[in-house]
Amino acid sequence: MSFYDVLHRRRDTRGEFTGAPIPDDVLRRVLTAAHAAPSVGLSQPWDFIVVRDRDTRRAFRDHVQAERSVFATELDGERAETFARIKVEGIMESSLGIVVTYDPERGSPAVLGRHAIADAGLYSVCLAIQNLWLAATAEGLGVGWVSFYREDELRRLLDIPATVRPVAWLCVGPVACLPDTPDLERHGWRNRLPLDDVLHQERYTRRPSR
Repeated sequence: MSFYDVLHRRRDTRGEFTGAPIPDDVLRRVLTAAHAAPSVGLSQPWDFIVVRDRDTRRAFRDHVQAERSVFATELDGERAETFARIKVEGIMESSLGIVVTYDPERGSPAVLGRHAIADAGLYSVCLAIQNLWLAATAEGLGVGWVSFYREDELRRLLDIPATVRPVAWLCVGPVACLPDTPDLERHGWRNRLPLDDVLHQERYTRRPSR
């Protein structure tokens, strides 16, 4: 696949995981790609925790399902019906989890380029996640970013220090397929906006609320 093929083929995967193991060399290439991401001041403020243990994954899955239920109580009518059809995680179905963290102390006290934008280090971690995701897609793997969790609960589960922020639990593994259309769009939650709706020239142009 060309780079643009990989970019547009990438999906937030939920129900397509096969559970097959990831070859060690493939996993190493994907993590190496993530670690090759650019970072503010070359601080490289990320860590990657590979989680294979099924008991740990099951405990996290149970927490995620509880948080899903909390969110569901905030929805009414058609929105609630739509959300009920959406799968929000593939924690047990995937081959493993990769938790990506942010350590704001990495490279301190003087992180070149972060003095005026405190979140620049967090942005760097997001670049590493995108690198990982694209590399996984190129390797024929699926990735699903789980977002229904409390950070303190994930810290406790994986012994993450209080000063380190868990940014993402990524479900990773071989998939039966990657859907042509993202799940949320397929289920009618939201549609992707046309580029021209978010493109501005010279100045920010205010548009009607969507």
